[in-house]
Amino acid sequence: MSHKHEENHIHEHHEHHDHHPLRREEEHAKSHHVHEHHDHQAMVEEYKRRFIFSAILTIPILLLSPSIQEFLNFKLVVPGQLYLLFILSSAVYLYGGWPFLTGLIDEIRKKMPGMRVLIGVAISTAYLYSGLIVFGFPGKPFFWELATLIDIMLLGHWIEMKSVLGASRALEEMVKLLPSTAHLIKNNSIIDVPVEELKPGDRVLVKPGEKIPVDGIVIDGHSSVNEAMLTGESKPVEKSPGDTVIAGSINGEGSLVVEVTKTGADTYLSQVIELVKKAQETRSKTQDLANKAAFLLTIIALSGGAITFTAWLFFRADIAFALERAVTVMVIACPHALGLAVPLVVAVSTSLAARNGFLIRQRDAFERARELQAVIFDKTGTLTKGEFGVTDIVTFSGNSNDVLKLAASLEAKSEHPIAQGIVRAAEKQSLVLEEVEEFRALPGRGVEGKINGKIIRVVSPGYLEENGLKDYIEKVRELLDQGKTVVFVLEDNTPIGAIALADMIREESREAINMLKKMGIRCIMLTGDNKSVAKWVSDELGLDEYYAEVLPHEKAEVVKKLQSRGLRVAMVGDGINDAPALVQADVGIAIGAGTDVAIESADIILVRNDPRDVATIIRLARKTYRKMMENLLWATGYNALALPLAAGILYSIGILLTPAMGAALMSLSTVIVAINARLLKL
Repeated sequence: MSHKHEENHIHEHHEHHDHHPLRREEEHAKSHHVHEHHDHQAMVEEYKRRFIFSAILTIPILLLSPSIQEFLNFKLVVPGQLYLLFILSSAVYLYGGWPFLTGLIDEIRKKMPGMRVLIGVAISTAYLYSGLIVFGFPGKPFFWELATLIDIMLLGHWIEMKSVLGASRALEEMVKLLPSTAHLIKNNSIIDVPVEELKPGDRVLVKPGEKIPVDGIVIDGHSSVNEAMLTGESKPVEKSPGDTVIAGSINGEGSLVVEVTKTGADTYLSQVIELVKKAQETRSKTQDLANKAAFLLTIIALSGGAITFTAWLFFRADIAFALERAVTVMVIACPHALGLAVPLVVAVSTSLAARNGFLIRQRDAFERARELQAVIFDKTGTLTKGEFGVTDIVTFSGNSNDVLKLAASLEAKSEHPIAQGIVRAAEKQSLVLEEVEEFRALPGRGVEGKINGKIIRVVSPGYLEENGLKDYIEKVRELLDQGKTVVFVLEDNTPIGAIALADMIREESREAINMLKKMGIRCIMLTGDNKSVAKWVSDELGLDEYYAEVLPHEKAEVVKKLQSRGLRVAMVGDGINDAPALVQADVGIAIGAGTDVAIESADIILVRNDPRDVATIIRLARKTYRKMMENLLWATGYNALALPLAAGILYSIGILLTPAMGAALMSLSTVIVAINARLLKL
């Protein structure tokens, strides 16, 4: 879309919708977001411009500097050489050094001396000192060191800005994934309209291979949809009428008619981007650590510079040498890498998490996740599927397939969860169901009907007790003790088999529990179910402990109880009746939230209903913290080494760090920190 066209389009759009307050708010939020992005973009461009300008002027400064000529063994004499150097360096100092000079004033005004104060002081000292020499003060000027220092600082800032922009851009790219037009179905015809003009209740057609333009519900059609960019789930997800679809996901081979439920700022994707931006903006505890370190280093640099100057003046009585050392110390103490150490890791880890379907709402809770010692899972719907499935088939005569086929044939018409569980099990085995005649329900006991001339019943244990068939109940006593639901299949009043059903354990749950235990984390289950069901699930999964028959309002009490044992606890639930427990836990994780980003009580939201994601998010938290610490150590450790060298501690054996070498070393340290943060992706 050309800019001109886009502008016209926006004007038209405003005429259409300006009277709509919600729409205006949405536009405002969007424009605020765009402005912020543009500001950042503009700063990146500005540093780039200043860097290129300074770098070009640095070439003649280097060629005209006597010490460089000496080092490279060539001679270049220009009339008024020193004045020319002064003019060129003044341009570099004023234009290239401007961001640092304004930053210096800003930080002093806020009483928060940090990076900018350090750089500002270093370049100003070098410039003023060199200026004095041009106009008659004895000593040798610092022009080439000053210019290269500013170049390297600008380059460092430019790289830093670009990498921060890159991390938030990954999410903005997600927004670009949204199509700009949609096929609106109106009065039985299809018209293409801009996505912004859709309102909830509208119906749109999504053709095969197209991106879904809005959040909505499938009204008509069957297809598979690729939601990888939203949940990280690589397998396409089957969609049929009644299923929800998310804007930005890609439709597969079938056409879908979708009824719009959310538009604009309310869509899942917009909310995710908002969340990620907030998470990136919230201060992290480690970030405060970095700021304290920067403040400390400012003090070390300024006092170190003063001590170095005084000491050399005392020992050598050469003001030029003493000043050169002092300037070098102040230049080197400025740890750019420190300013980047944490924000870069935060930016990378939050966008990484969002792409894998983990939404971090509370940055500090995510940092706490690395210290977790116990994870409490809500049973139903988290460790289990929340639907009945067949766990065992016991035969008294005949084979298990016959028992299942007869039961499923009778139950095929029923809406009851147990009936549906039996039918699903038969479908899985690809069993062909039989025709049923004279079907009738036995209230409170089961169902019966005629299949191939025989009367078949599917009944509860109560029916057997009433009809003197108690012995058969004893044959399945073990299953009943596990809290499973058992139904019996009778042929002409003789039991031929029994089917046990239970809330099915997810295949992923076993793997999740194993992953957590390997990480040294205790796994605990909470359930409102009876003790026998809880014990069965706990034994199947190898949990460390379980709490059964817990009412929703008692869940938070259990969390408190575990915390009082000195454990750092995460609660994993579906966020509805688990809200108080999610808030009470050290880290609250809402699982299987799908497109519901608005789960207020959780610190971390897992889009998929996969308990393995809990282990993954804890692993990510641990790795993120490790990267932050590595970066902080690297950034401060570099200083510990470089400062004494700059002060001239090894001068007696001929080792001396020049300001430019100091600046180069420092930039190297910045680049290493940036690369290390990126390595988190691996």
